[in-house]
Amino acid sequence: MENLPLHLILGYLIGSLPFAVIVSKAFGLADPREHGSGNPGATNVLRTGHKTAAALTLLGDAAKGWLAMLLAAKLGADGTAQAFVGLAAFLGHLFPVFLRFRGGKGVATALGVLIGLDGWLAAGALLAWLATALISRYSSLAALVAASVAPLFALASHGVGATSAVVVAMCALLIWRHRANIRRLLAGTESKIGQKA
Repeated sequence: MENLPLHLILGYLIGSLPFAVIVSKAFGLADPREHGSGNPGATNVLRTGHKTAAALTLLGDAAKGWLAMLLAAKLGADGTAQAFVGLAAFLGHLFPVFLRFRGGKGVATALGVLIGLDGWLAAGALLAWLATALISRYSSLAALVAASVAPLFALASHGVGATSAVVVAMCALLIWRHRANIRRLLAGTESKIGQKA
């Protein structure tokens, strides 16, 4: 895995790009860190009522996970290295150097990494998210369900290896980042999808 440290740094920096903040500024919206959940992510941008900005944030956050892996592949990284570059991009989103290491929860970026790892694996996780979101109207619960089933899908289709290790690590971190949401869900005070700040 030649040049792996360089690839990991590149992945982390790409993951650190805060699309929620960038898009919100471009549309003249309030900083997403200053309203709603305070999370710089698509769901919180949606709370401003601006669906286009939220959609662009979602696309940007997902694309950076996939793009980091694509660039690593173009630079000669093998499959195992690409998987860890995806994890580095995910960590960049969670702990971005450009936002003093206070980032989002990683749902969209994790999806982008899953796309880079295995399209079918990404589709399974996305279906789990969509089904839960449609039934419950809670984005956080949908993310928790998807994060719970994705490692099972990965292990079933790829066995024990780099792909499954990255998926397990991402999903564990994603669930940990949602610990406040878990408390609000249990208390019945969690905001639903589209609920304005």
